[in-house]
Amino acid sequence: MNILARLYLLVLALIGLGLAAAGAWLIGLGGSPYYCIAGIAYLVSALLLMRGKAAGAWLAVLVAILSAPWAWWEAGNDFWGLFARLMSPIALAGFALLFAPWLAGGIRRATGVGGAVLAAILFAVGFGMAFVPHGVVSPSPEIAAYTPAKGDNAPADWTSYGRTTEGLRYSPFDQINRHNVGQLELAWTYRTDNNGIGLDQNTPLQIGNLVYSCNTSNVIAALDADTGKPAWKFDPKASAPFWQRCRGLGYYKVPQAEEVAGKLCNERIIETTIDARLLAIDAKTGEPCSEFGDNGTVALSQGMGEVKSGFYFQTSAPLVARNLIVIGGWVVDNQEVGEPSGVIRAFNVVTGALEWAWDLGNPSITKLPPEGQTYTRGTPNMWTTAAFDDKLGLIYAPLGNTTPDYYGANRPAFSDEYNATLVALDVTTGRERWKFQTVHHDIWDYDLPSQPALLDVPDGKGGTVPAVLQTTKRGQLFLLDRETGEPLAEVQEKPVPQTGGAPEEKLSPTQPYSVGMPTIGAERLTERSMWGLTMFDQLACRIQFRKLRYEGDFTPVGLGYTIEQPGNIGGLNWGSVSVDVPNNRVFMNDVRAPSIFSLVPRDDYPEFAKKAHADGTGHGPSPQQGTPYGMATEMWTSPLGVPCVHPPFGTITAVDMTTRKIAWQVPAGTAEQLGPLGFKSHLPMPMGLPTYAGTSASAGGLVFFAGFQDYYLRAYDAADGRELWKYPLPVGSSATPMTYVSPATGKQYVLISVGGAPYSADKGDYVMAFTLKEKS
Repeated sequence: MNILARLYLLVLALIGLGLAAAGAWLIGLGGSPYYCIAGIAYLVSALLLMRGKAAGAWLAVLVAILSAPWAWWEAGNDFWGLFARLMSPIALAGFALLFAPWLAGGIRRATGVGGAVLAAILFAVGFGMAFVPHGVVSPSPEIAAYTPAKGDNAPADWTSYGRTTEGLRYSPFDQINRHNVGQLELAWTYRTDNNGIGLDQNTPLQIGNLVYSCNTSNVIAALDADTGKPAWKFDPKASAPFWQRCRGLGYYKVPQAEEVAGKLCNERIIETTIDARLLAIDAKTGEPCSEFGDNGTVALSQGMGEVKSGFYFQTSAPLVARNLIVIGGWVVDNQEVGEPSGVIRAFNVVTGALEWAWDLGNPSITKLPPEGQTYTRGTPNMWTTAAFDDKLGLIYAPLGNTTPDYYGANRPAFSDEYNATLVALDVTTGRERWKFQTVHHDIWDYDLPSQPALLDVPDGKGGTVPAVLQTTKRGQLFLLDRETGEPLAEVQEKPVPQTGGAPEEKLSPTQPYSVGMPTIGAERLTERSMWGLTMFDQLACRIQFRKLRYEGDFTPVGLGYTIEQPGNIGGLNWGSVSVDVPNNRVFMNDVRAPSIFSLVPRDDYPEFAKKAHADGTGHGPSPQQGTPYGMATEMWTSPLGVPCVHPPFGTITAVDMTTRKIAWQVPAGTAEQLGPLGFKSHLPMPMGLPTYAGTSASAGGLVFFAGFQDYYLRAYDAADGRELWKYPLPVGSSATPMTYVSPATGKQYVLISVGGAPYSADKGDYVMAFTLKEKS
């Protein structure tokens, strides 16, 4: 015991010295004096105990006691804020009392052990409370009670990425519902032979008795809806150097009057590939549709000019709208000026002929460019999937950004008009009807990442208005009239920071805020917002915060690191939303993880790039050739590898579209598969981790989601967000669930692609289907 006591003294002295020195640094930066004062107190405590003075132990206890009101003053009743501030002082006080009888006179063993036991109880209570969800938002009385709709369990196909072209991800089935979802069991599993390439983000289609899945190499498998046994497979032999994804497929059925009995491709599956091809495959046999393009293939490189390897291809699902296939394209970020065009094109779904093209840089090009020309290079692109309103004949295309993303001084004016903009295009002609911009002169990579949702919202007069809801990386929800593009929820232009960026940059003085809708997970940061698992890494984050440049939203990127909040992977990303249509509720998931950015002068960039590394999340060094600067981007984490902001780092949220307020919000998953320094904690603390992909809702009053960090598929109560069921997956999932009713058996299934969670080394190649247990 004496040796342990001496070891504790050494640790306490080092802690005191470290806190005092780092705390003094924080004071010098204009930060809180607490850590310096606590460090000095711990150092004095260690010195007193070394001299055999009992006051040393009581001083450590006093630090813990006085830390409580300070923690409450800083964090209020936020559990995770209190956890970071109080757990370490409680532990240090407990050990001081435990070892005091061996180090100093005046403290009896019974007193020391008793005090240590009390500290241990307090620590255990605090630690135990970490296994209870915190920060839960429950339904308020002003929001109408949730009423499950009367379900229709007749088979109805999932024919588009968002189930329908409206992007609602809502199924009318209630065979699986809030009362019996706990009886779900695994029905079948299919292995896609993915071999760990890319990230499986596929939401399968279901048409009749077949489910259609694609893996990250664009291999399509048609699976029996009840057994998962493959009816056929088609391998297009597609490849890409990186960013391999197949988020979804398209489907088309020839109108009955035009069907030819026994002919191939009366029903066809449409796929875009990671090497920029457009394919049409017979839905029954897996044979290429010979009348489509060149034996089932159209080269999407036509009219694009030079396309370097990996610079342009398709990762998102194509949109099938009437007799057209509408596609954009993924363009690699931040490599050089003048990358391939962001042109949006529509191809005839039967022949593969180009019907129209929308080139925002040259609207006179309506199909292929004239001989010797290309589509305008470097224009904002649509890398997600569009939505389509058949009644209005409008396609809703969310646009990204002209790359390089973080430097815009040399961008053409037409590019600035369209970055981070939702554009409505006429389905017949491809001409623009209206546009609405969500970020002006975007130099933060705040491109529109998600398929819009087309829903009808109450007009306050007993009727409804056709609306389009566009989510953003900023956590802003823009609700627009889908006929005109006018805001249905108030949008205000607010002043934003103007200093500290590149001297030649052309910043917008204001940015649009959707003040008539809730903002999800985008609070303004302060030093008090900084977090850590312990007081020590929290202190490190506070020092970082004071050293970094941050003036709030839209802090300009400049020389020297700045904080971007939300980060460029944060807010509401590509998973889009699901909509419980009868209850006017929208379900979404978010990421709360700031990034830090810096421009790197061109002459310094080669040396910087040698030392920096990409982290697989889109962060790392970027050359931005053709501009005066390269770019450095990082996830902002503490020395222990956890985000520098307090939990939750991700949530599941329901928004009531009648009141336009949050109906409920819960932390997204647990820390079971994550931990400090990259080690798995195996502790199911429901602190809410960054999410991926999207939600799926049903008439059974359920919301399904699997894009957690902790390898579960979960079902939530659509009324209040309570977790009703979860199933442990072999690895994590980065895909959106879907559900269907089998025409053969009448059973409802929930289906999920399981290929690995983002940021995880654990990869898989599973498609897993769940159904209710058979009644005995």
